[in-house]
Parts: sequence; structure tokens; C-alpha cells
Amino acid sequence: MTHGVVADPARVAVFDLDGTLTRHDTLLYFLLTCLRRNPAAWLRLWRLPFTLVRFALGLSDRGQLKASLIRQVLGAATPAEIEQWTEGFCTEQLRGLLLPRALAAVDRHRQAGDRLVLMSASVDLYVPRIAALLGFDEALCTGVGWTAGHVDGTLNTANRRGPEKSRCLQGLRARFPAAVFAAYGNAESDIEHLLMVDEPTLVNARRAARRRAAHHGMPCAEWR
Repeated sequence: MTHGVVADPARVAVFDLDGTLTRHDTLLYFLLTCLRRNPAAWLRLWRLPFTLVRFALGLSDRGQLKASLIRQVLGAATPAEIEQWTEGFCTEQLRGLLLPRALAAVDRHRQAGDRLVLMSASVDLYVPRIAALLGFDEALCTGVGWTAGHVDGTLNTANRRGPEKSRCLQGLRARFPAAVFAAYGNAESDIEHLLMVDEPTLVNARRAARRRAAHHGMPCAEWR
């Protein structure tokens, strides 16, 4: 390191969030925290059954489902409200969701001096805050749109899942072309981007995903 310029990392470790570092999906718990702190939002949930039926019938995808849930729960929330609810979520829910073995894996990479990247399909209303609390160097996640200083419930990026995670990983590899990459994910949809790294690990996965990983000779781990 010279003249204040940070050298490119020798290693980069990319972690998924939901189901990899945590026991459950974080978006649901985040939205429930918001509902507890803003009970008036329950009145907007009359559309929720129709939203879920549309998704079950294949009339909407995961990104559209996510956008609809955010719109219904958060409505026109302000940045100050989102910040307050995010802190509430991190204080009240996050600790119980995190997996000790997952945190130990993150710590091993940190102690080794690796660059830590949190890459998640969950949203930028709270994922960057989790990344900061856990000592990650950066977060790549799904962006939520704002209109006139209020959450509008749209997604202003692609849903960071499946092929979109692969695209993000390609971007990381282009930024750090000499680095050795390790990556961790839990879902079958994560296998695509895990195959792109030097040291992939599938964790906490279902049987079908473990079979597919085994077909590619990919190590599996259990952190739950």
C-alpha cells in the first residue's frame, strides 16, 4: 500500500445472506418489524392474499412479489422512518437470525485479510446496515425505488437472485482480476454463481441442491 492507495485484495469472500448467514429469510422479519412499529400499515394488507395467489399461480415472479410486499407494508415511508425501523430490526431480530457457524466463517476470512462481500437478493433498505454491523467491506443487494423522498415499492435494480448474482460476481471478478474468490450460498439458484469461483461452498442446502452440488464436485457444509 502506497500513497494512501489500497492494494487489490489477494482474496475475496462472497457470502449470501438469507439461509446462509441466517436461519430464515430476513425480508419477512424486517417487514414484520416495520408493521409492529407502524400498525396503520396493517390496513393496506387487504391485498396480500391476492398477491400471494398471483405468485402461486405463476402470474408474478419473485421480484414482483418482493416489490408488492414492500409497497403494501412500507407505503410512503420516509428515509428517517426506514432508518428507525432498520435499527429496530437489527436490534430486535437480527441476532436471533444469525448462525454462529456462519459468523465464524466470516470471521476466519476477516482474520485472513480477505475482502468481504455480502451479496443478497434482499433489499438495500437494510442489507447494507447488516453488512456494516458484521464487518463486511461492501454489500451487493436488490435496490428499492424512492419517489419524492418516500419509498415507492418499486425495485430499481434487477432482483439479485440466480443469473443476476452471476452477473454481479462477474463484475467483482473484473474489479479484482488477480484475487482468489471464495463464495457461500444455500439455494439451488446460488449454484450458478458458486461455480464461477475458485472455492465454492454450498451450505444449509436442501437435498436436491446438495445432489446438484455433488455432481459438480462442490463441497457442502451445515451451519445450522
